[in-house]
Amino acid sequence: MVKIGLLYSRIRMDEKMILDAAKEQGVDIVQIDDRALSFDLATSPEELAEVDVILERSISYWHSFYATRYFEHYGVTSINSHDVLRRCGDKAETSMVLAKAGVATPRVQVAFDEESAMRAVEAIGYPCVFKPVVGSWGRLIAKAADRETALALIEHKSVLGGPQHSIFYVQEYVPKPDRDIRAFCVDGETIAAIYRSNAQHFITNTAQGGKASNCPVTDDIRDICRRASDAIGGGVLAMDLMEGPNGLTCHEVNHTMEFKNSVAPTGVDIPGAIVRYATEVAKR
Repeated sequence: MVKIGLLYSRIRMDEKMILDAAKEQGVDIVQIDDRALSFDLATSPEELAEVDVILERSISYWHSFYATRYFEHYGVTSINSHDVLRRCGDKAETSMVLAKAGVATPRVQVAFDEESAMRAVEAIGYPCVFKPVVGSWGRLIAKAADRETALALIEHKSVLGGPQHSIFYVQEYVPKPDRDIRAFCVDGETIAAIYRSNAQHFITNTAQGGKASNCPVTDDIRDICRRASDAIGGGVLAMDLMEGPNGLTCHEVNHTMEFKNSVAPTGVDIPGAIVRYATEVAKR
C-alpha cells in the first residue's frame, strides 16, 4: 500500500481536498506537521520510515526549502523536488531559468542598492513592477508609473531593510486585459486553467480580490506551460500567464499551488490529479 507523506503547516481547504481525494482513491496519507519537525542532520527521521513519497504543502517557503532538502538527503522523493522548489520560490531564479530556456517571460533587472536599482528601473522603462524575490499572494508588489514613484518605492524598501528588501527585483510591466491566467500543470500536462480578473487593480491574485472563472486550455497555453514545466523541472505546478501584445508570457511558476477556488469554475478534480500523480511517483 502506497503511503504519501503530506508535509503541511496548517490544514487549509486545499489540504482537506487532498485528504478527501486520497480517501476516495484508497491512498494512505501520513500527515507531517512542519512545525513539529526537528532534524538531526546525521540521522534519518522516523517520519520517513512510514512514507514512500513526500507531498510538500508547507505555507512557509523556508520550512519547505530545508525540509525537502533533508528528506531527499535520506532518499525520499519530494513533490515538488527541492530543486524545483528553489527555482520557483525565488522569482529572480525563476526568471533566469525561463529566459534561458526560451520561454516567453517579462524582462527583469535585479539590483542590490538604491543607485543600481534606479539604473535597473531606467533600463526596464516605465511603467515597471517591483516584486519581492520571495513572496506569494500578490503581497509587496507595486507598480512604478514614473521616476518619482520608483524613487519612493526604492527608498521605502531601503528603509524597511532586511534581506527581503535588499534585493531589488524590477520587472517589465506587460499591458494585458483586466485579468491573467493561472494554469495548473501535473507532470507537464495542463489539466485546467482559470482567468483571474480584477478591474480595480493590476494585481489579479484571488488573495487580492481577483475573481476566478474558467479559462479554456488552448494549444498555446499547453505549449508555454509544458516548456515552462520542463525548464523548472516538472512536478505539480501552477503557471501564471499574461496575455500580452505579443502573445502569452509566463511571469511566475508556483511550487505549492493553491486550487480551492479553481475546482468549481473549471470542473476539474485538481486534488484528485495531484494524488494520482503522487501515487505514480511513489511506485517508481
